[in-house]
Amino acid sequence: MSATAVRSTDGLRALYEHPGEMARRKAVDRIHEAARAVIGRSSLVFVASAGADGTCDVTPRGGPPGFVAVLDEFTLALPDATGNKRLDTAHNIVETGRAGLIFVIPGRTTTLRVNGRACVSADPQLLEQLTPVGKPPRSAIVVEVEEAYQHCPKAFLRSNAWQPEQWVAEDAVPSSAEITLSHLDLPGLTIEEIRRQERESLLHRYA
Repeated sequence: MSATAVRSTDGLRALYEHPGEMARRKAVDRIHEAARAVIGRSSLVFVASAGADGTCDVTPRGGPPGFVAVLDEFTLALPDATGNKRLDTAHNIVETGRAGLIFVIPGRTTTLRVNGRACVSADPQLLEQLTPVGKPPRSAIVVEVEEAYQHCPKAFLRSNAWQPEQWVAEDAVPSSAEITLSHLDLPGLTIEEIRRQERESLLHRYA
């Protein structure tokens, strides 16, 4: 940890002006109609969690628009999706009962942040209500809303995230297979084998 790190909240606040009235008041404790509309059109959500030991995790989850269900104005449900079965997010939520979500609509700068208490549920009646992402979900993350608010769109504007002419060329960054190979560093493992496994995973992505 850097010796120059800020060590107190007072020291942190001294670096910045106080937030304006709108910024202070924008967080609410429920899903209003405008927020419901954003969630209903979002096909991408980032889920943040932390384990009991403080280890943090952020993972993207995608599905058809509205795949995250608004059960009522205080409760959201995110269906499990076919993945690598590490269960990092689920483990963290079981341990700490907390989660944070950021809903994204591709091509739009509108985002919605939701924080709250969370649990993992395998209730069959709940799972039947949810939109499957691949095959029927084995579980769902249920979030009890404590804070909901819109993020400022500046991050998307500054990053040109939705401007194709600003996108990095495909060959300018390592591919998924190249990153996997560098991380695994297993004797005998080749880039061709990883690419083959990736193709099969996408082909059978609902398995």
